[in-house]
Amino acid sequence: MSASPKTPKETIDFGFETVRTEDKQGRVKQVFDSVARDYDRMNDAMSVGLHRVWKDMAITTLNPQPGERLLDVAGGTGDIARRFIKAADTVRDRRGGETASAVILDINDEMLLAGIDPKKDAGLSLSRVCANAQILPFEDAQFDVVTIAYGIRNVTDRLAALREFHRVLKPGGRLGVLEFSTPPEPLIRKFYDAYSFAVIPRLGQAIAGDRDSYQYLVESIRKFPKQAQFVALIEEAGFAKVGWTDYSAGVTAFHTGWKIT
Repeated sequence: MSASPKTPKETIDFGFETVRTEDKQGRVKQVFDSVARDYDRMNDAMSVGLHRVWKDMAITTLNPQPGERLLDVAGGTGDIARRFIKAADTVRDRRGGETASAVILDINDEMLLAGIDPKKDAGLSLSRVCANAQILPFEDAQFDVVTIAYGIRNVTDRLAALREFHRVLKPGGRLGVLEFSTPPEPLIRKFYDAYSFAVIPRLGQAIAGDRDSYQYLVESIRKFPKQAQFVALIEEAGFAKVGWTDYSAGVTAFHTGWKIT
């Protein structure tokens, strides 16, 4: 007897709130419309600058090479794309080869606009696309690397997005997902929870004039799957050799996978 097809869920989490599935994307857009202007300043304040270290570590793991093409999803600020190209160009300076390039994709046009910086972008092969991670506007096998940093938990259908990432990767391509996670050590987790709920929404109010968006941020992290659960989802999307590395005792984690064929 064949299994019956899965029907779409009618409701989904939006932080600790339950909303209709079709409403989540719009609610997330409202959040990022609100925080776009102060996004970088808030990242520095919330993580005490550590988000820059985590991104550097992720890029080192990805090991960008000359001529590679990156798709950075939910990459409105351009942080990952710029790091990727510069790392690849460092290798090119030693060995030769072509210049690496990157496409920055974000569903939120305000984030894309906020991320444009002519000085930082100068000399880099960058393009920007406003589109949905669940329906990527690219042909199959177009990219060597796909990344998404602190964006996958905001995607309504994460499995659909991961399958799209797999589709647009070339055979042998690699995936990198950097996301806030669950510290495995109970004492660290207790401290992290206390800091998150007591401090981050207040920082949001003080710096961005927006407590509610950062309250959602804290809640959305708690609703995101634990590391091993997310590994299983990446594998379900078709990736092989999937694993993760905890950064800062598991406050954030970098998940990786490969498209074999």
